[in-house]
Amino acid sequence: MADDTTDATTTTNATTDEAEADAAATARLEAAVRAAEGALIEFEIAVETFRIEVENFSRLHEQRLGPYYSRLEELDAQIAEAVAARTGDPEDERRAREARAAIQPIPQVAELFQGWLDGDGFGQEAYAMLTQQPVQQPPRVRPSDEARKLYRELVRKCHPDLAVDQSERDRRDVFVSRVNQAYARGDEEALRDLADEWERGPRGEEPAWERAEELYARLEWLAQRKDLLADAAAALEDSAVGSMLRMAGDDPDGMLAEIADGLRQRVTEREAELARLQGPA
Repeated sequence: MADDTTDATTTTNATTDEAEADAAATARLEAAVRAAEGALIEFEIAVETFRIEVENFSRLHEQRLGPYYSRLEELDAQIAEAVAARTGDPEDERRAREARAAIQPIPQVAELFQGWLDGDGFGQEAYAMLTQQPVQQPPRVRPSDEARKLYRELVRKCHPDLAVDQSERDRRDVFVSRVNQAYARGDEEALRDLADEWERGPRGEEPAWERAEELYARLEWLAQRKDLLADAAAALEDSAVGSMLRMAGDDPDGMLAEIADGLRQRVTEREAELARLQGPA
């Protein structure tokens, strides 16, 4: 009888030890998943921040520098035509025709981004159409430090990956799109209003992990999501505008101003050359 009691106690202890070991393993897995989620959200915020800055740089590049490029192309064509009119040389006339035919508008945003821009979420024009709001040009490439701080804190709270059910993820997707638009404009007041709105809004169900299989599946999804984000970040960095923005360092707005100064000088020089060619022979 004593032996039976001992065997039962041993079996119970083994079962308890196994359950405790499983619980400890699950707890470690939960911690790993939450750490991976946090790291992924930080990475996604960094990628989205850079995407918005690249988009702003592209828009301001087109807005501020486009007229100079157009003027230079027109002056080059007029100079070539003036040279051809003076010489009557067939080769000069051919160059004049080519210069006139080569005049093209500044590349649009999608072309500069190699088709990647606005591939995730609403672009400014699309969002404006949906909300019947005018598109607002950003005042600067990089929003203020305060706007960056508000943006990061807000996205951490409302990120769709923190939701459990699909309806809550969809709600967060729409909300994050609004946050992105406010950040792109550098609108600190709008970001504060959105933070207040989020605090007053409904709270979705918090994640509750129950099985190790679910945790492993979540880790696998997070790894795949990270790879997709890495590809998106590489596409941004390799784009024409992304490369320019990296070269600009800490002062992208200053880089635009410097380029504009150089273009103005080139326009002045071309205008003087054209005036000379159109003057008395």
